[in-house]
Amino acid sequence: MMNRLLSHDLPRSRWLAAALLLILFALAFAPFLFPGSKALGVAAKVLVFILLVASYDLLLGYTGIVSFAHTMFFGIGAYGVAIASTRLGPGFGGVLLGLALALVVSLALSLVIGLFSLRVKAIFFAMITLAVAAAFQTLASQLSDFTGGEDGLTFKNPEVLSPSFEPFDNPLFGVTVDGKLFTYYLLFGAVLVLFLALLRIVNSPFGRVLQAIRENDFRAEAIGFRTVVYRTLSNVLAALFACVAGALLALWLRYTGPDTTLSFEIMLDILLIVVIGGMGTMHGAVIGAALFMLAQNYLQDLLKLGQGLLAEVPVLGSIVSPDRWLLWLGVLFVLSVYHFPSGVVGRLRAMAVRRG
Repeated sequence: MMNRLLSHDLPRSRWLAAALLLILFALAFAPFLFPGSKALGVAAKVLVFILLVASYDLLLGYTGIVSFAHTMFFGIGAYGVAIASTRLGPGFGGVLLGLALALVVSLALSLVIGLFSLRVKAIFFAMITLAVAAAFQTLASQLSDFTGGEDGLTFKNPEVLSPSFEPFDNPLFGVTVDGKLFTYYLLFGAVLVLFLALLRIVNSPFGRVLQAIRENDFRAEAIGFRTVVYRTLSNVLAALFACVAGALLALWLRYTGPDTTLSFEIMLDILLIVVIGGMGTMHGAVIGAALFMLAQNYLQDLLKLGQGLLAEVPVLGSIVSPDRWLLWLGVLFVLSVYHFPSGVVGRLRAMAVRRG
């Protein structure tokens, strides 16, 4: 049964399987294992980025398409839910309508981008998507009456997902059961189902054709596959999954704005996570998102601890300053690329093959 769920795409490494099970267990029981709003927020962000990065890996890792417009579809999903909830009021009707309209817009835009741009060379397609994403971000910032402009939109979730909703008087295993907890498990369930769907897609005959196009598009065209059609479909599917990821983030934050979904920094984060986890491996999205989000959110805390221990040492005390956390994050990224050139997943699988 599990093999069927994973579409026969098994980890092929004991260490990788253990890491995936550990992350699954930690995310499934995060509210009970890691009390506190920050820890739960990090876990929710890991879930959202697993789906977002996995959808981008469908483009980059499996089809070989470099696109910088992925955050645009991420933002469309978030803004769709936020705008509908703001206009129609809190309720699942507004959320579902906003998501449906966002999916339609994402479908149309990704189809247009795919049909008009995927016929050009890779570098030109990347530049086109970058220009489209920048234009969309500017548009979202300027249409303040509709999108909230630079301030974004704050909205209320349906009552069941509201933090003030507490159906039980007593905590469950020391955790207050409220709308925030329900929202988290809505994210967990949606990401789990959609991630398994992505696994099914990349291990289907359609996914095999995408990989053939990535390896040699001329040969794939020569044996009868319409590469433009397959690339366009890949672009559309990736956009739809990214759109849902944006909607989930909006539900969690109860807010959306240009900085939370449309910024180029998020696109860079996606690229870093893909490289760290391993391109062309859906499991790499899980490993990479978990490692990157933990480093991004807790590296400063570790540096504060290190600075306290090394405060008397003249040089080291200043080097491990929490203000330099971005420097250390860059160092960690360089080290990970140097020691894991094919990503964490690729390295673990290679080690398993050598031992086997």
